[in-house]
Amino acid sequence: MTINVKTKNPTHRAVQEHYGKYAREAGSCCANSACCQEHQNTLYPSEVIEGIPDDVASFSAGSGDPVSPAKLKPGETALDLGSGGGLDCFIAARQVGGLGRVIGVDMTPEMLERSRVKATELNLNNVEFREGLLEALPVEANSIDVIISNCVINLSPDKPEVFKEMFRSLKPGGRIAVSDPVSNQPLPSYTAPKREDWCGCTAGALSRQVYASELEKAGFEDIHIEVDTETIGRMMDSGQTQAPESILREQLLDDLKHINNLDRLLVVPHLITAIKPNPM
Repeated sequence: MTINVKTKNPTHRAVQEHYGKYAREAGSCCANSACCQEHQNTLYPSEVIEGIPDDVASFSAGSGDPVSPAKLKPGETALDLGSGGGLDCFIAARQVGGLGRVIGVDMTPEMLERSRVKATELNLNNVEFREGLLEALPVEANSIDVIISNCVINLSPDKPEVFKEMFRSLKPGGRIAVSDPVSNQPLPSYTAPKREDWCGCTAGALSRQVYASELEKAGFEDIHIEVDTETIGRMMDSGQTQAPESILREQLLDDLKHINNLDRLLVVPHLITAIKPNPM
């Protein structure tokens, strides 16, 4: 199923341009951002990407590992929002098996082309990639067991609509597992988001309170939003991100445990899980 994507506003167009360039150049999407890394193996435990070719495993603009907390089962249908180069879809495809199915949705043609080529090279017949917006997902209602997403929802200019579409797409009892940058307090309203800040996964971040509230409004239950300290620790150990000047690694990790009580603003990767209730 393929749709003709018409971007709604300048934010969509800026994101398309930014990540289209990233796909063409196959380099680091935002070298100074903690959420977009050139070496994907710091975002996942090594066993998760074991056996995946280096050129696939290293191509990502993610903020963490949404696949492991998804706890995929053989035969399930998974949907990846903003599938990019396809890495999370390829990991998920191995877990749902031949009887399962993985659908990746992305609005950037260059990303779709790359992911389709890699799926063919990897001989993954249970994966497909569809062109579409997160605010208008090209999937049937009540058709998905699990939704995953990796550092993409923050890029949407209409997150409440994204959450509604996620809820619509899931089967009753379906679940979500998302890695996304989240702030510990609202971003200053007087700060006009710059294109590079939005595409760099900072200006579009929601606070934990707003994220939970919007998921609840969409109908989700059992909502959990937690700092992804494991990924942040691996990224610091690898040198791909650093603690702010004058703050030791151990101090930063300890601060993250109490992030909601800190006075200073932090935008860091979180893991978000929730369930669509089953009335049965």
